[in-house]
Amino acid sequence: MFRSLVRFQSRIGNALSLCKVYPGSRCLQNYLKYSTTAASERKKFYQDVSVSQGEGGEYEINLDQRKLKTPGGKLLKVPNEALAIAVATEWDAQRDTLKFYTMHLTTLCNTALDNPTQRNKDQMINAALKFLETDTVCYRVDEPYGLVELQNNEWDPVLHWIENRYNVTIGSSSSIMGPEIPEETKETFRQHLKSYNFWSLTGLEYVITQLKSVVLSLGMIDRHLSVEQAVLLSRLEEEYQIQRWGNVEWAHDYDMYELRARTAAGALFVHLSSESSTVKRKLMQD
Repeated sequence: MFRSLVRFQSRIGNALSLCKVYPGSRCLQNYLKYSTTAASERKKFYQDVSVSQGEGGEYEINLDQRKLKTPGGKLLKVPNEALAIAVATEWDAQRDTLKFYTMHLTTLCNTALDNPTQRNKDQMINAALKFLETDTVCYRVDEPYGLVELQNNEWDPVLHWIENRYNVTIGSSSSIMGPEIPEETKETFRQHLKSYNFWSLTGLEYVITQLKSVVLSLGMIDRHLSVEQAVLLSRLEEEYQIQRWGNVEWAHDYDMYELRARTAAGALFVHLSSESSTVKRKLMQD
């Protein structure tokens, strides 16, 4: 069934920007700040990239003899070696010009360390759960029939999976108000998100903002969906309209690959920042 989705990828109703949905969102202001910073380029100023462990047990990235720092001036220290290697790989992959907008893991580390809006975990969880009220897979159309059928065929299985997985009720609706999410459901997800550490929660919130969906994000983090599947499902209605009316091919392809890259980086960040810094040591001892 999912293979039929290759040519039908996204929901145009969620193309509205977060500025319109949450004009006062501090999370959005933070995102825009770092997006603006990441959009710049500069000439590469180093030759070698390496990883070292600091005195506190955290890992640092070295550019030649210089320690990598965040935009806020803090030493970029990550909780485990796996994440440090992944970040170092981003810097090592740069050629003559540093393209910061391709370094999503570094950006997420910067956000976690600088925390420009000084949010705590509860505030981050509240921001993430707001997307549940406007979740991509919960908003349905009444027409045309082809799109109605596509949404039912492709979104319903994922919605049923997450309801069974977390023993919650979410539902869907074609009303402009969307479905009414029970408080019990919100509380279940709230308790689940509390199990994430601050770094992992930073990554998960980033994924949710990319897909505009708590359902698809958790489906991917729980390995029920691949990155490609989650992205395709998040773009379902948009691709339907493109197939019907046409598109500018290069622009569509660019948007698709960019969304895949950001989503994949966010998912990887969640998993890597959840790893214990002692995993490698334990494996070697065993």
